[in-house]
Amino acid sequence: MTLKTQLLIVIPAVCFCAAILIALTTKKPIELMTPEPLVRPATQAGRFYESDPKQLSNEVDSFLARHAEDGTYHDVAALIVPHAGHVFSGNVAAAAYMSIDPERHYKRIFLLGPSHYEWLDGASVNIEADYYSTPLGNVEVDRETACQLISADNVFEYQAKAHDREHCLEVQLPFLQRRMGKVPPIVPIIISTNDFSKLKRMAEVLKPYFTDDNLFIISSDFSHYPSYHDAYKVDEKTGKAVASGDVEKFIATIEANARSGIRNLSTSACGEFPIITLMLMLNNDHEIKHLLYQNSGDIDNHDHSRVVGYHAFAILRKAGKDTKQFTLSEQDKMQLKEIARNSIAGAFNVTTPTFATSDRQSPALNQKCGAFVTLTKQGALRGCMGHFGEDMPLHEAVYEMAQMAAFEDPRFPQLRRHELDEIDIQISVLTPMRRIYSLDEFQLHRHGIFIKKGWRSGTFLPQVADEVNWTKEEFVGHCSRDKAGIGWDGWRDAELYVYEAIVF
Repeated sequence: MTLKTQLLIVIPAVCFCAAILIALTTKKPIELMTPEPLVRPATQAGRFYESDPKQLSNEVDSFLARHAEDGTYHDVAALIVPHAGHVFSGNVAAAAYMSIDPERHYKRIFLLGPSHYEWLDGASVNIEADYYSTPLGNVEVDRETACQLISADNVFEYQAKAHDREHCLEVQLPFLQRRMGKVPPIVPIIISTNDFSKLKRMAEVLKPYFTDDNLFIISSDFSHYPSYHDAYKVDEKTGKAVASGDVEKFIATIEANARSGIRNLSTSACGEFPIITLMLMLNNDHEIKHLLYQNSGDIDNHDHSRVVGYHAFAILRKAGKDTKQFTLSEQDKMQLKEIARNSIAGAFNVTTPTFATSDRQSPALNQKCGAFVTLTKQGALRGCMGHFGEDMPLHEAVYEMAQMAAFEDPRFPQLRRHELDEIDIQISVLTPMRRIYSLDEFQLHRHGIFIKKGWRSGTFLPQVADEVNWTKEEFVGHCSRDKAGIGWDGWRDAELYVYEAIVF
């Protein structure tokens, strides 16, 4: 019987997080004072990874350093990483974690892994712990979101025994702590069921959270205990199935491997069920990048008869099909600075106000997009004007905004000739706008938002998010009400566009 054809078995479970919390708290004496936060201890420190904080930091940093030249991606939606002892799988895990942009802001991290000790026939979400501990410090648990999952579908519940000894999530935390510094709150989930219908229900509950705000980390080793050369063959097939993004192909490959008769092969992927859950959430807007493969025989050269395989994957969100990557070279930036300065100086007849003609500049400078020019004098603002739109080439926008910042900003008197040498120029280039149809496509801190409804419009630059403590919805709501003047919810039936800013 294949995974997809197994019968749905309904096991009675507590459906609501509130009921679970009552069950957990009724065993404790009533206290007038706020109870101490509950911290899940680092049960695997000294076993799967170093227990000394300094040694652990050095160990993880050394793995990460091996991949310092690897590609970093801003749009990482999920990772698939191994969970063996760091000495064996740490190099492969580091390849995955180094793909994350450390400047990227995530609201929370969902950690999904398999159960090595308990059969659940479902999923257990840790709603009891306030923090997970490692020798490097505590990582907060997003208990509110954990409770929401349990309330959404009884396929999720809380079973303490699923988390007490489990290593698959814990071993990921030191990598997150060293790569990200301040780790966003985590949602720890252990998945243990071969019922495809239940995995599908899990994916349906989790999919609303599978957005730009959140990072999903899937913990899984691959082949267990075949010979070194058999592991390479099996893991190559399984890895290609994962990279295809086709959940049917992945399941078929796992089942074919199990029937292959390969000696000592106990599983092709111990995190098969969390991987399936992730794949059920993917669509054509995602790209799966294979980052690295090794097995334990590559580390331990003494025993190639029984090994474990390790893959690292990064799942990226694709840009819209109509979006082209817009970049400026250092030469482009220098030329734009020259255009801005000559524009201002020309008004004093210091130089001839020229800007490069189309046959002497890169295509980027002819791209129609907006730009802001900011003038400062001894660190203080002296003028700033910008053009928001796509009706003139970039070099012309910079030329005109530089003059307007110098002579037409109503907040300041016109720039004087003697100030010219004291002025510093900063340029913010707004990349071409892209129409979006859902807030899922909007990335806080990366994107600016432009809202248009009838003759009304308004925008917030990307850097506004760095100055306020708003959620994505609040960011758009404020722009809709305060900038476009169409009310807090006016954006819901307006045209939405996103763009980025290149500041230099």
